[in-house]
Amino acid sequence: MAARTDALTSRRGLTYRRAGSGTPLVLVHGYLGGSRQWQAEIARFSKRFDVIAPDLPGFAGAAHLPAADRIGTFAEAIIDLMDDLGLGRILLLGHSMGGMIVQELAARHPQRIERLVLYGTGPLGLMPDRFEPIETSRERIRAEGVGHTVRRIGATWFREGEHAQGFEVVSSLGAQASEAAALAGLDAMAHWDGRQQMQRLTMPTLILWGDGDRSYRWPQIETLWKGLPDAALAVIPGTAHAVHLEKPGLFHAMLEDFLMADQAAMA
Repeated sequence: MAARTDALTSRRGLTYRRAGSGTPLVLVHGYLGGSRQWQAEIARFSKRFDVIAPDLPGFAGAAHLPAADRIGTFAEAIIDLMDDLGLGRILLLGHSMGGMIVQELAARHPQRIERLVLYGTGPLGLMPDRFEPIETSRERIRAEGVGHTVRRIGATWFREGEHAQGFEVVSSLGAQASEAAALAGLDAMAHWDGRQQMQRLTMPTLILWGDGDRSYRWPQIETLWKGLPDAALAVIPGTAHAVHLEKPGLFHAMLEDFLMADQAAMA
């Protein structure tokens, strides 16, 4: 099935993109992101999976929905969408803030997660050694606006900054968020700490990280890798925070190898 490029709408107003059939694979974007950033992944993985990529409340296609200021609220929105669509056990991937959201979701409903991918994320929302403190980002959003801020922050997600392939997709998606949503997202991260619930994430987990990530440094990644009961680590060299846009071939190969492991074992 060819990947859809249109956005569907759930009963609760959450927008999402969907294509393919088979085991559901849910892709959760991060701060100032949107479902459109997953177009290449939808095209690639919809050949084997039922790929579902939601827009988080307050962002991109769901910018009309109330802003969420807690990671748990975002997780509840994804769970509601899963229930709306009648999904049982799923494969689940979360990027950046989306990685916090899927950790929260998996801790609350571990029986519903077959395999988990934590991509460019960590167990602590305050992000020690982030390229700038969250409070600085908050002040600059208020002073400079969301459009300027997303370009400035988005440039740190790529090794080549604003010249990188994929940067304009990131900046255009982020600019759709309201100031209230951008500020609420920062609050959600600042108040979240998932370290105490890591032992509940017993499902096979892939931790995927770009070695030049300036948002989530190695200590956060190492904490996940050593603290989760069943974790594998994939480090993509020469990339930063947007590995799927910087080196999509490597990203897809690592992801496919992990997602198809159960099917390969039964072959």
